Amino acid sequence: MNSQMRAAAFAFDAIAGRFDDRFGGWHSVAAQRRAVRRALVELFAPGGRILEIGGGTGEDARFLAREGYQVVLTDPSSAMVNAARAKLAPLGGRAEIASAEDLENIAGRLTENGLAKFDGAFSNFAPLNCVLDLNPVARGLAHMLEPGAPALLVLFGTFCPGEMITELARFRFGQMFRRGQRGPIVARLSERKFEIVYHRRAEVKKAFAPWFDFEGSLGIGVTVPPSGAEPWISRYPKILAGMEAVDRILSGPLAVLGDHVLYHFRRNSITAPQTIE
Repeated sequence: MNSQMRAAAFAFDAIAGRFDDRFGGWHSVAAQRRAVRRALVELFAPGGRILEIGGGTGEDARFLAREGYQVVLTDPSSAMVNAARAKLAPLGGRAEIASAEDLENIAGRLTENGLAKFDGAFSNFAPLNCVLDLNPVARGLAHMLEPGAPALLVLFGTFCPGEMITELARFRFGQMFRRGQRGPIVARLSERKFEIVYHRRAEVKKAFAPWFDFEGSLGIGVTVPPSGAEPWISRYPKILAGMEAVDRILSGPLAVLGDHVLYHFRRNSITAPQTIE
């Protein structure tokens, strides 16, 4: 694990114990999570073997396990993985300490030496924005996914009107256009600093070629506001429900405006690159 991912892991270690309590009650987060889960269930074959990247405390992995999927969760934060293991163990799932950038180096272990490759992979709520270089992630997934397997990767959008309005309402004018910045920028969580990158659409697609075909994208949170609008927006569930209904209509044509963007890739038949064990 490189120093950047270690810094991010330490930051999430610090909040792992209260992570679910902090975000679990926020209705905007739940609405965005439902949108992602609909896509997962629609595009993953029933009962498939699924890899989650940056799975945190295992909320989405537990959902899939309850739906009958065989789930292996990875995350660089040991505290997050411990929380996920407690949720997944009773359901037959696994959780492993691993950063997204290290996947190509441990692919053999996660796929049982290549004998049981994954039928799909996903990453939700932008852990890949903590990865400065997406190329190792793409190479690792290329080795671990069966041909035809979908990879559904949810990253921060780079132009989010909802966040701009939220930051304007909070008089945090310097934060309104942060997603337009290129290259690493400093983020803070529980007083710990680490770097994130707002990856552009073209950069994401380039990193996953030639081993993945790009199938399309969905906006997650086009009208549903970002978590920065909490806890205020959760006080108005009817308004939020209306926003969620509109999101289902606009998520395709206005994907670029989402708080998050779900990138849908599909593993093609080009041979995976050599990995290091």
